Amino acid sequence: MERRKLGKSGFEIAPLIFGGNVFGWTVDEGRSFELLDAFVAAGFNGIDTADVYSRWVPGNQGGESETIIGKWLKARGGRERMIIATKVGMEMGPAQKGLSRGYIMQAVEASLKRLQTGYIDLYQSHIDDATVPLEETLEAHYRLIEQGKVRAIGASNYSGARLRDALRICDSRHWPRYESLQPNYNLYDRADFERDAETVCLEKDIGVITYFSLASGFLTGKYRSKEDFKKSPRGDRMADRLNERGLRILAALDQVSARFNATPAQVALAWLIARPSVTAPIASATSVAQLSDLIKGAQLKLDKEAIANLNAASRY
Repeated sequence: MERRKLGKSGFEIAPLIFGGNVFGWTVDEGRSFELLDAFVAAGFNGIDTADVYSRWVPGNQGGESETIIGKWLKARGGRERMIIATKVGMEMGPAQKGLSRGYIMQAVEASLKRLQTGYIDLYQSHIDDATVPLEETLEAHYRLIEQGKVRAIGASNYSGARLRDALRICDSRHWPRYESLQPNYNLYDRADFERDAETVCLEKDIGVITYFSLASGFLTGKYRSKEDFKKSPRGDRMADRLNERGLRILAALDQVSARFNATPAQVALAWLIARPSVTAPIASATSVAQLSDLIKGAQLKLDKEAIANLNAASRY
């Protein structure tokens, strides 16, 4: 299995990361184990989660995804072969959110306990916190690396300007820097990342792990009319994408899929993996069949003609 360097972290990661947002939400513990076993058996080594997953589910408190991953790690062993990425910053309860030093130090201990591990490979600031000086957040991360509780740090949902500021601060103080950015980026949602943070990532050799890599399922091709919105809990998000440009993208995916005997989801992932700025897309599956589809996408190599076709269809 191909391995790609994640920024300058020293990590070598396979070109597809399992999105743990489904654990404790649309996937129970037993199915989660089955999916993770199949993922690792196929040669992949990266799992992305967050402390807040899946707090939005009625009856959940947050931490459900980390807890399931922790149980799996303990049951299966081989912790050293995995790259476990989690995040801090989203609201977990009253006065439990943000990127202050005090909260980060509190939240990391809870994540370590749920994950049943002594260290987190990639600890990410889940969302920019303008109420806290960047220096305070970055120093807290530095202390965690110094203590051996975190191996590398990353940012999620940061603008290019804020990412550049963070890199400047770390450079001036000789602190470990953000080695990755996690943006919302896919064949449909291109403009924000490409116009803003992509330049910084390429210039500074920052790894990029994309979320919503299949545009919440739109790029699988299963949402082609309003009637299709009922197909999943995410279906109501598709209305804004079912427009002229969205249909043009789906048509191009169909064309390329036919050429490569692939599915639209496989082609959409392969397009991301071929992007010069992208290290690995994050994608979720709720069944082994879905996961097999994603794995084939990570193995698919598109030619220049296919990439040009997809680029033209998705232009903004």
